[in-house]
Amino acid sequence: MPLMVEQFMCRSDNFGVLLHDPATGQTAIVDAPEEGPILAAVERTGWTPTHIFTTHHHADHVEANLALKDRFKLTIVGPVKEAAKIPGIDRRVGDGDVFEFAGHTIRVIETPGHTAGHVCYHIPDAKLLFAADTLFAMGCGRLFERGPAEMYASFQKLMKLPLDTVVYCGHEYTQSNARFALTVDPENPALRERAARVDQLRAEDLPTLPTTILEEMATNPYMRCHDASIRRHLGMERATDAEVFAEIRKRKDNF
Repeated sequence: MPLMVEQFMCRSDNFGVLLHDPATGQTAIVDAPEEGPILAAVERTGWTPTHIFTTHHHADHVEANLALKDRFKLTIVGPVKEAAKIPGIDRRVGDGDVFEFAGHTIRVIETPGHTAGHVCYHIPDAKLLFAADTLFAMGCGRLFERGPAEMYASFQKLMKLPLDTVVYCGHEYTQSNARFALTVDPENPALRERAARVDQLRAEDLPTLPTTILEEMATNPYMRCHDASIRRHLGMERATDAEVFAEIRKRKDNF
């Protein structure tokens, strides 16, 4: 049976996620931003959490770790390079590691940039990626602990995933990301169409996620650094892709 995903809001703009295997009953919480909404999702679905998959150490992703561990006696998996900052961590994972969850292989992809040890969780047979604060819909995470070169390398890893990979991100930032993307990629019809669709979803108070690698490759400027129209618009026709990526991220910081 396929894995089931329940996405819901936490805090002001965080996404919470439950990942459930109906055959075994195992359920993972992907990051733990806030206890109340997670408990509400558990009650709504009837799924008892067995794991937390932590992507990085920021408080809005680990705040409920200890409370949930105490309540459900679950196992917390998290990035080895941030282990000292992950409350309740039981299992430390790093780039290229694989582990089993309910008969599915989960592949760990280290994606430094937003934080030094940020990881994403990829489930190849389910075509799922939990990208947290590395990759956003039409955006990328703010660079707090590593620079644009490291984040560009992280994006290169994610761009190699199958195009039909379904991507869950850590925040509902899509509308603002779309507005910025249009300032650096204004000639992109796919981007204009997607931005309009996102505006409609938000007007109806509906989530804009998940997304896919295919959709991001078509509309996310950080994945389109090679594109001639973006380079021309930025006046960077002779720059490397990494330099274009850095310029886009710099502009977003000041947007």
